[in-house]
Amino acid sequence: MKHQPISSLQEFRDKLSKYPDLFLFVYKKGAQQSDCALVNLESLANETIKTPVFSVNVAEVRDVHLTYGITTAPVIIEFKSGKPGRRLKGCHQPEALESFFKPSSVTAETEDGKKQKQVIIYTTPTCSWCRTLKDYLKNNHINFREIDVSKDEKAATEMVKRSGQQGVPQSLIDGQMVVGFDRYRINTLLGIKG
Repeated sequence: MKHQPISSLQEFRDKLSKYPDLFLFVYKKGAQQSDCALVNLESLANETIKTPVFSVNVAEVRDVHLTYGITTAPVIIEFKSGKPGRRLKGCHQPEALESFFKPSSVTAETEDGKKQKQVIIYTTPTCSWCRTLKDYLKNNHINFREIDVSKDEKAATEMVKRSGQQGVPQSLIDGQMVVGFDRYRINTLLGIKG
């Protein structure tokens, strides 16, 4: 995907006045997580995103991130009407990036007036796919309860009992277990159109 580098705070403000809805990718070239995020961002097809994407390398441009209270890199920030909004921190797989840029439409209630399905996700702090799953659900406006199985032995035992698997992430969606980030199955169970 094409992103336009920004070389100063003034240049970014000019872009923001011209494009009040845009994405800003903040990274530090040479840092492992930032380089990973940059590669994954550039692997997306250009037609994936219609909104302009600008990038700032904090190793060269030192005022944009400070002005907008950005304390971590890499991060992608969505600006709407000139104001910063949703953020996606860290290095993510292209599928998660795509869902951030184009969140699917999800209704909070089903056609028969029922509330959103109950979603519980089992994670650990060091699991990158867990972070991808959480971001995917957040970007699609799905409420969920997270259980860190590295801290909750009882929940870990229950998870293995339900699925027969120890790996994370795992999702319990209205009683149905999904092992891993199975996007198709998650979309089907939650009614995510994408």
